[in-house]
Amino acid sequence: MKKMNVESFNLDHTKVVAPYVRLAGEKTGAKGDTIRKYDIRFKQPNKEHMEMPGLHSLEHMMAEHSRNHSDNIVDIGPMGCQTGFYLSVINLDDYDEILQILENTLKDVLEADEVPACNKVQCGWAASHSLEGAKELAREMLAKKEQWTQVFAETAN
Repeated sequence: MKKMNVESFNLDHTKVVAPYVRLAGEKTGAKGDTIRKYDIRFKQPNKEHMEMPGLHSLEHMMAEHSRNHSDNIVDIGPMGCQTGFYLSVINLDDYDEILQILENTLKDVLEADEVPACNKVQCGWAASHSLEGAKELAREMLAKKEQWTQVFAETAN
């Protein structure tokens, strides 16, 4: 395949095994700050996806709650394919810390009794939310935490 400008377009999505968390990109600015983008994959590409109301609520909740666990969060946003999220951080190169931030954030989701900014003033599609859907996605991801560090299936020797 032709090499693409977007890193994830060069990833063979038939070889990955979700859920996982992987470093998907890194950029260093002129003044030395480094932005790292993580692929947080909840669902197996081309096999399953997150339903939009739960995904939308999970996005709101992760965006809000992740910042309680790190001042290095730049952004978190859903993938258009509805299989995961991209997390961008600045000047944070500790993969284990990323995993801990994610775990703590997903635990916050399970404890939440509302979706932050779930109204017409603060959200562009306030009618499309599901607190229970977000919680179910968080539960599923946390239940498979031991798999987060393995991106590709192990091959038999």
